[in-house]
Amino acid sequence: MIRITDILEEAQRYLSHEDIEVVEKAYIFSAQAHFGQERLSKEPYLIHPLEVTAILVGMRLDVASLATGLLHDTIEDTLVTLSNIEEAFGKEIAFLVDGLTKISKITFASKLERQAENFRKMMLAMSSDIRILLIRLADRIHNMRTLDYLEPEKQKFIARETLEVYAPLAHRLGINWMKIELEDLSFKYLQPEDCIALNEWVAKKKDERDSYAEQVRELIRKEMGEFGLAGTVEGRAKHLYSISKKMKEQHINFDQVYDLMAFRIILDSDTERDCYAALSMVHALWKPVPGRFKDYIAMPKANNYRSLHTTVIGPYGERVEIQIRTREMHEWADKGIAAHWRYKEGRAFSATEDNQIKILRELLEVHQEGDAREFMRNLKLALYPDEVYVFTPRGDVKPFPKGATPIDFAYSVHTDVGNQCVGARVNRNIVPLHYKLQNGDTVEIITQPGHLPSKDWMKNVVTSRAIAKIKQFIKTEERENSISLGREIFEKELKKHRLKFAQVVKTNEFKIAMAEYSLNTLDDMLALIGYGKLSAKHVANRLVQDEEKKEESIFEKVKKRFRKTQDAGVSITGIDNVMVRYAKCCGPIPGDDIVGCITRGRGVTVHVASCPSVQEMPPERIIDVHWEIEKKQVFSVSIRVRCGDRKGLLSELTNIISSQGVNITYANIDTMPGQSATCDFQLAVNDLAQLNKVLLDIRKLKSVTSVERLREPIERSEKGSH
Repeated sequence: MIRITDILEEAQRYLSHEDIEVVEKAYIFSAQAHFGQERLSKEPYLIHPLEVTAILVGMRLDVASLATGLLHDTIEDTLVTLSNIEEAFGKEIAFLVDGLTKISKITFASKLERQAENFRKMMLAMSSDIRILLIRLADRIHNMRTLDYLEPEKQKFIARETLEVYAPLAHRLGINWMKIELEDLSFKYLQPEDCIALNEWVAKKKDERDSYAEQVRELIRKEMGEFGLAGTVEGRAKHLYSISKKMKEQHINFDQVYDLMAFRIILDSDTERDCYAALSMVHALWKPVPGRFKDYIAMPKANNYRSLHTTVIGPYGERVEIQIRTREMHEWADKGIAAHWRYKEGRAFSATEDNQIKILRELLEVHQEGDAREFMRNLKLALYPDEVYVFTPRGDVKPFPKGATPIDFAYSVHTDVGNQCVGARVNRNIVPLHYKLQNGDTVEIITQPGHLPSKDWMKNVVTSRAIAKIKQFIKTEERENSISLGREIFEKELKKHRLKFAQVVKTNEFKIAMAEYSLNTLDDMLALIGYGKLSAKHVANRLVQDEEKKEESIFEKVKKRFRKTQDAGVSITGIDNVMVRYAKCCGPIPGDDIVGCITRGRGVTVHVASCPSVQEMPPERIIDVHWEIEKKQVFSVSIRVRCGDRKGLLSELTNIISSQGVNITYANIDTMPGQSATCDFQLAVNDLAQLNKVLLDIRKLKSVTSVERLREPIERSEKGSH
């Protein structure tokens, strides 16, 4: 069991006496706050913050991080408040503790929603201070080490969350030891039987593997001496999760996994040249396996991992994986961003460290608001990039997730470059924007001022930045369209009350109404009306006096009676200059009773009043519209005629339709010879009266059994069409 003295002894190696006093004070504060509390293991709760802090001191984090490790659960699990923390330890530590506090007092609709909000809060806090994420990872490490005491279902949920999010986050920060432990602990609980079996298989071959590893190390050491290269050689077995993953991906069993061992040559030299010299030495000693060499020094991974990887045919014909790096590269490979900490010295991050933080902050650009399921899905996708490396025209290397396109590349340069992208040259050849970038491609973006993104681009981007920027543009464009539409509708509604838009929006009554609707700006209100989320009629009625409301009510009744007497026409009145379309689901024609439905960004859709779609619409989206005679126009309508099959039937039907001055735009005849026929016609009619006359004349034919108007368009097909 860890003790505070162990932590202080380790901290004294790199912290000042004053810093040690702060850590001691945090320990006493935490011990008092958690006094009497126990974990599920029946151990004192204080053990958990001590273990977390032990991990942090092992990473050599600063005094504020160590104090936060001791205090991180006090606000959530005790009576301590954030103001108590700030008063005792200052704003910096209080900020870190607050960033680590879970959202425990808010009610969520589902476990997934709670999970999404916890990660959202963690990522937002991390964007201000990366230490919050490092402490959270240490917290998760200890929780995973003590997962045995939870219910099996809870174990699996936490293990899956760890494998899908926390382990990739550790990988993003380059903290390899933490990634490996989180993966293996998750594997233990998610696939316990496989984990036990694999552990037994590895244990059986331990002696054989150790002997082989020592033989390989000795051969490499001897060769290094002859080449004048100083350094150490390490041999390690691959961790259980990586072996299991490889077996599943390659559909092989344990005996077919040839490279269980991985060897590292860690050079004392700090020069990259010696790494390549060591590579030449290894390839001279053993034959390299084609296609298995990777140069992460020339092209580092996204988390700044740098090393040379090669696989060779070693002793006894076994495949051997060898990694070659300097000590500085090795320190980063194992400890990541924690290896080059700068908070203690008060200096800014280096360009390398800042790039890691930038990558993580870009994750925040994906769905900061909205559906929890979509947020978690995109967060996981962003954390699991299968990377490709491409070059800019200047020769700089840029990493992208597998499947990235020139659009992703364009947005990585600048938002304006992305928005104005019209094409791309890859390796000097013009390629389509949906082209998938390949390793080694040189990419040049072609832009055109004034060009704007397309919704279709969403199908061809994979980076969080590109997704966020395109969605932002679409959202802005839709909002502008909705504001314009909302203004048109609201102005027309005000005219019914003899009110002018420009005057109304300046009145106190309008400001009061805005406050009641919890709206900050006029554009917010107009956008809601345009989206169909707010009724223009409700807002207008709110702004008129009671007497005017009564007069309006009487006037509307008279108007309704008057409308019923009107002959059908072809134009919609009441909403001039607004985009109007006719619903395909019911195909209204002049003479039908109709209503208007406000649709987001698409103006007003006219439906037949009895259309089932109208019944499902929110009442606030329904507005009054009516037909008005102005000029003749043709409308498409579909009918179905069922009748007995006989010679000359089609000719009779078409003659009746044509005699009424109606044009047939499409026909489909299905017949059963000598039995029955179903005839579908698409007609161009002026109004309901003309259609009814056609239907009446068709019904007079002796062989006709039924005639009906179809509410949906006929599905066209080549077969049987005329």
